[in-house]
Amino acid sequence: MAEDRQQDTHTQVPTSRRRVLAAAALAPMLAGVGAGAAAARPVPAGMTGMPGDRSHRRVKPVTTTEADWADVAHTLGRRGNMLRGTTYHTAFPRGDLYVVSDGVTVTPALALGTHVGFVRYADGTTMVMGDVVVTEDELQHVTDAWQANGIAQTALHKHLLAQTPDIWWAHVHGHGPDAVALARGLRAGFDLTGTPPAVPPGPPVPKDLDIAGIEAALGAKGSSDGVVYKIVFARRETICDGHLVLPPGLGSTSAFNFQPLGGGRAALSGDCAMLAEEVQNVLGALRRGGINLVELHNHHLTENPRLFFTHFWAVGDAVELARGLRPAVDATNVVPTG
Repeated sequence: MAEDRQQDTHTQVPTSRRRVLAAAALAPMLAGVGAGAAAARPVPAGMTGMPGDRSHRRVKPVTTTEADWADVAHTLGRRGNMLRGTTYHTAFPRGDLYVVSDGVTVTPALALGTHVGFVRYADGTTMVMGDVVVTEDELQHVTDAWQANGIAQTALHKHLLAQTPDIWWAHVHGHGPDAVALARGLRAGFDLTGTPPAVPPGPPVPKDLDIAGIEAALGAKGSSDGVVYKIVFARRETICDGHLVLPPGLGSTSAFNFQPLGGGRAALSGDCAMLAEEVQNVLGALRRGGINLVELHNHHLTENPRLFFTHFWAVGDAVELARGLRPAVDATNVVPTG
């Protein structure tokens, strides 16, 4: 019996070794077949990354027209406009509010404008993000409505140092297959605020500002909505929110708003978008320019590269304020959008 067991053991070893050698010989061929199959699967248009590797796949925005967003406009209760061919932008200025900060009556265009932007992606989904103006009395009710309707909040902060009444700014974010459902979720919150209905724009008002001096100081062209003069810079990097590539200028801009006060003076309100290594240089530059810091925070939760934003405020000669801003602009990797 012992001999039989020993014989069986000896006859099994060669068989096991042959199987191992055969598997080793086949491994390169099997790996080649697998690689060929993966290479044969093309990445869908508008998406980047290795096929099958969803953890590193990025989805790009697609071009749309205003007509593509008709149902969203109907749900929101007002028309928007297209920005750079990819972002459907809608403004909800809080003309119902009478806000005073630092002795200045703040116009909606300076620092009381709610804005939301919708973007369609190559995978058929839609993302919305925006900045919403709410009073302190409205804040908790609006938050509850958004949470009940699938709209996330990614930041809650101030744009003004001291204001009457107390105003907050909430950043909102949503992503999913149904753009109208996202609009409906936003609307559930908006309806709990005093945001007035849309009104047609009035005639432009002559600016008591040295526009040429402001543009020369900042090295960029701006634009006017008839009330406030604005210059905007966008980050040069490609910014992603999770796996979604943000269109240039969406959620990654530095914006400077000048509200004329007469005699060439202005109230300045705005924010700078910064990488972590730029933050201290920007804060220092703003303070050396006589500009007051209001907030330092994030607007996003999952963006890459990571962005920080500082909100600021100042009152003074508009050209001097622009000169004070220029070193902060130069400390960041941005390009004018005008």
